[in-house]
Amino acid sequence: MAIQRMDNVGIVVEGMDAAIAFFVELGMELEGRAEVEGLVADQCTGLDGVRCDIAMLRAPDGHSRLELAKYRSPAAISAGPRNRPHNILGTHRVMFAVDDIEDTLARLRTHGAELVGELAQYEDSYRLCYVRGPEGIIVGLAEQLS
Repeated sequence: MAIQRMDNVGIVVEGMDAAIAFFVELGMELEGRAEVEGLVADQCTGLDGVRCDIAMLRAPDGHSRLELAKYRSPAAISAGPRNRPHNILGTHRVMFAVDDIEDTLARLRTHGAELVGELAQYEDSYRLCYVRGPEGIIVGLAEQLS
């Protein structure tokens, strides 16, 4: 049996409102916010006493989703510095296709985004860059050329 689809990518944050504002500015739509707690949350995460605020955001394609989670209990644990290098093991970025990469960069900079490297062009196909957003999250941007 094959999977049906990728449902969402989850990211744990401390600053929920700032993270939501960043991804909304990117073009995602906030589907809703909720508090999650209880037996199912404990069983699913393998943690005891889970109390977590979540926000679900949907990409314009209607399929791709991002779940932001802010743990109230147990407290979130830092995995090290927030400005980790791009080649660290584990999840390293979420990539979004954009219409106008320079406009997107300008809008995201108003939310504190900074380029990780620089804006690059791959052959005649794509303009690409990585930005570091709230919580040190690395977001890739790709503008397809022609």
